[in-house]
This record gives sequence, structure tokens and C-alpha cells, in this order.
Amino acid sequence: MASPAGCEHYVRSCLLKAPCCGKLYVCRLCHDAEENHQMDRFKVEEVQCSECHTLQQAQQTCQQCNVQFGEYYCDICHLFDKDKKQYHCQPCGICRIGPREKYFHCEKCNLCLAQNLRGNHKCVENVSRQNCPVCMEDIHTSRIMAHVLPCGHLLHKTCFDDMVRKGAYRCPLCMHSAWNMEDHWDQIDKEISQSPMPTEYQGTTVKIICNDCQTHCTVPFHVLGMKCSGCGSYNTAQDGGLIQQPQQEQPEQQDTENEAETDTEPEQLEQPEPATPH
Repeated sequence: MASPAGCEHYVRSCLLKAPCCGKLYVCRLCHDAEENHQMDRFKVEEVQCSECHTLQQAQQTCQQCNVQFGEYYCDICHLFDKDKKQYHCQPCGICRIGPREKYFHCEKCNLCLAQNLRGNHKCVENVSRQNCPVCMEDIHTSRIMAHVLPCGHLLHKTCFDDMVRKGAYRCPLCMHSAWNMEDHWDQIDKEISQSPMPTEYQGTTVKIICNDCQTHCTVPFHVLGMKCSGCGSYNTAQDGGLIQQPQQEQPEQQDTENEAETDTEPEQLEQPEPATPH
């Protein structure tokens, strides 16, 4: 519902005239929730003042009553809102919440990232143009903050928080660990040292592939986890069945048989029985 305060999405004092259907809505999100099509924010040409109801060209201040439609206004995105230190990023093609000096645009990722990630993140080309792998909703234009995983993939911060609460620790796309798991790996080390496998599995090995460093290796099998010999991660996948170590010969049994022959009475040795047929 329109009001001088705007809507649940933005604080503004005007309505946008949708270029697609000609209807008036506080914002494109309100429009898209009600209609069976989406509003193109970049094609908006007219707005209506929420105070005097004058329909006019899109601009920051009402030409009739001088009411300010928004503390922030972008004449490209036609975004009106209260001041949140927003800035328009030309390569991204949309407005971002700033301040601008705290962010930089990564040309390869094609995304604005926090300055502390400059030279400190794994680039994935056009990564934000992919949908969130958890909810399958758009990331690039979403109003929900994005979270950058160590592998370079993106997902909504809210989706990442849900993953953590549910105990999921791997990227849904590449299975790489979603954060530093060293403390958890140390805990598994302790649990394995305190939980030896049954005798029949002693010495059993298995081939694995590490999801973190991509190493292929053969390691001891344990139901609690198989540790990568390359990086020490337990984020691994079994590659094939169990490899049992060959059983060693038991010379003790042969010695016992020899002793039995030695202990045989002399008369039995003098009259040997026929050999058992094969």
C-alpha cells in the first residue's frame, strides 16, 4: 500500500509509474509481487508525488510542492530511498549500499566486494550472475547480502546462515569446505585415536578424493572419516571399495604339523599309510 513513508522495501515519498502496465506502485518489488510480470526499473520515466499527487518526470524533488522523494536518488536505476551511503556501480549496472570507499569492483568476478577481499579471494568469472545454489534466487540484484565462500562461489548470507545451523559445511556447487575447518579436523583426529576399528578392519585402506585440495590418495579406512594425506582435510569422498591387506602365512601351524610327524610312533613310520588321493 502506498504511503508518504514508502513501503516495506524503501523509504520514499513518490510512486513509480510502471512502464510495462502504467500502474502506480511504490517500488518495483511491490509491483512484481502483485503483477504477473516484472517492472524494468531502468525504463521508468514518470513518478507521482505522494503528497500532492502530481504526475511528473522522474526526479528527486517534486516540481509542484518541493517534497523530496528520497534522500538518495539514482537517475539510472530510478531508486529513491533514505541515505544508506548508496552508490551506483557502473560495471555492476545497479546501485549498491556503501559507502563506496569500503568496496571495490572485481573485474573478473564482475562484482563489488569488500576492500578486505582485494587480492584475498578466489576469482570466479561472472560469479554473481549465477543464482544462489541454495534457494536458486538471483544474487546480483538481490537486496539480501551475498556471502563469498573460500572457493569463490556466492550464496545469500541468509542461506549461508541456514547451512551453518543445519550442520552443512560444504559449498553446494563444488563441495569445497565453506570455512576454515581445522579445529573440526583436529577433533576428528582425537575421536579416531580413541575409537580403533575392529580387528577385521585393521590395516584396511581405501582410495579417496579430497574436495578441498583435489588430491587422490589411499588412506586408512575409518567409519568416522578418511583424512586426506595432502592437506589433512576430512572433507573427502570414497573412490571405490575397501582394500583388504593380504593375510600373512602362519608358520606356527606348519611347525605344529612337523612336530606331530616327529612324535609319531616308530612302528607307524615303518609301515606308512598310502597317500590320500587328490
